[in-house]
Amino acid sequence: MHLALTRAAKFCDRFGLRVPILLAPMAGACPPSLSIEVAKAGGLGACGGLLMQPDAIRMWAQEVRAGSNGAFQLNLWIPDPPPLRDAENEAKLREFLGRHGPAVPETAGDATPPDFEAQCEAMLESGPAIISSIMGLYPANFVQRMKARGIAWFAIASTVAEARAAQAAGAEAIIAQGAEAGGHRGAFEAGKAGSQAVGLFALLPAIVDAVKLPVIATGGIADSRGIAAALLLGASAVQIGTGFLRCPEAKIAPAWADALAHTAPEDTRLTRAFSGRLGRAIATDYVAAAAEGPEPAPYPVQRALTQAMRDAASKAGDVQHMQAWAGQSAGLAQAIPAGELVTNLWDGAKALLS
Repeated sequence: MHLALTRAAKFCDRFGLRVPILLAPMAGACPPSLSIEVAKAGGLGACGGLLMQPDAIRMWAQEVRAGSNGAFQLNLWIPDPPPLRDAENEAKLREFLGRHGPAVPETAGDATPPDFEAQCEAMLESGPAIISSIMGLYPANFVQRMKARGIAWFAIASTVAEARAAQAAGAEAIIAQGAEAGGHRGAFEAGKAGSQAVGLFALLPAIVDAVKLPVIATGGIADSRGIAAALLLGASAVQIGTGFLRCPEAKIAPAWADALAHTAPEDTRLTRAFSGRLGRAIATDYVAAAAEGPEPAPYPVQRALTQAMRDAASKAGDVQHMQAWAGQSAGLAQAIPAGELVTNLWDGAKALLS
């Protein structure tokens, strides 16, 4: 057996999988239906819990368990320091956003995310096989409580330095996120997300060489060739996000799913225009206009300010003003059932490596 396949088999044995393919924990785009099908096919389901209240996290886990006896990961963002507000700039943003959607109330930017500590408690109570982190590291006491319950911690890292820090903090695997990835960049420091955006082919072997943990590759992987390449570069598994979004079980807006099929790598752009945090999205009319507009507010203020526009666009099927996250391999995403996709991807990767 090829060394890469042996390494992947060892990872699967350790974490209770049959296939070394993880669903990316995409906040707002990981309904239970998607994880159920990925887990039934032998991969790892996922929940991006960022926007979910604690009870919703518990219910998500219960539903996935009821539909599949497979494993899943629960994921949270590590909170940033409280945002610095700029009333004058926010007024400019409200006026700008009002030209792209409904009027934005003066108090819109005051909305706050769910309570992080309560979300953490809900994750522990849900007892997943794996809890993962993005945007930083969990506090030491929470890591200890995870380990006491036999829950593995997978840490998303976007640089070698972040990977080393995660290993030192007790992570059991590193998810190496290349700059090709759709959605938010996982940088521990928001201000460095753009200047330290490293492609996966450079990042992955560097992290593999820097840590003594299994490394999972993510960012721009959406077909069997990408999986095989990642395993050859030292990964033990891969994590796929955008590649699953056209599956019917993902239940994203049809206009977004259709747009992904026609998105070339150069048709995506890193932008802070939706949430205040840097993320990769389809280069829509709004994304282009925002690049020339007022400076985005920090997270979560910008996310709250854009809520009305995003909601209206989703209702109207208007992809030009929708939060249409997309990785650079979006055009490879297939509109087939998620379980079938997992099987096809892994069969194809094994064939390439055999």
